[in-house]
Amino acid sequence: MANVLIVEDDAAIRIALIRGLRERGHAVSSAPTAMEGLRQALAERPDLVVLDLGLPDLDGTEMLRMLRAVSRVPVIVATARDGDAEMVRLLDAGADDYVVKPYSAAQLDARVRAVLRRAAGGPADPSITVGGLRLDPRGREAVLDGAVLDLTPREFDLLHYLAARPGQVVTKRELLTEVWQVPYGGADKTVDVHLSWLRRKLGETAQDPRYLHTVRGVGVKLVDPS
Repeated sequence: MANVLIVEDDAAIRIALIRGLRERGHAVSSAPTAMEGLRQALAERPDLVVLDLGLPDLDGTEMLRMLRAVSRVPVIVATARDGDAEMVRLLDAGADDYVVKPYSAAQLDARVRAVLRRAAGGPADPSITVGGLRLDPRGREAVLDGAVLDLTPREFDLLHYLAARPGQVVTKRELLTEVWQVPYGGADKTVDVHLSWLRRKLGETAQDPRYLHTVRGVGVKLVDPS
């Protein structure tokens, strides 16, 4: 399916990811250091790079900046740093996506396929419009009826995930897996709180919804209010 380069210094993690991605049809190479990863990325021209941040010779963020200076290869950052400010910094530095440790090969495979689908789309406008709501994932900006919404990075990710699936009911478990990246745990209350904050910023309530509609016992969906 894709030629993937994994830059990861932990041998056990590296071996597990190589095995898991190969089982899913990918061709996989690997490097244990930033400089070796940079060399392979330039010499082998993989379809995608999975980049760990905690590398022994250089911080992965520095390698990302070096790589971005010479290549547009898609990069998924793998990190144990899950703060919103850190995620914004990585995306601003040129990452196409990120996964938070611990994560499974299945989850990484899904993100690899999603990033490559986006990359194959070329320069087309990736913005999403639902009613009076418009999201620009490149600029990470959401505009409602002409006014820019003041969203946290997590709120933007949540709104973007729902807006990309208009009218589709999404379960809280799916949101925890795809937005919070905690497929084996996490509390539904986390999703409830963020949905409440989003509703407030969208100018609606759970009792009087416009865009965000709860489907009792199933999940939530984002719809065009018109």
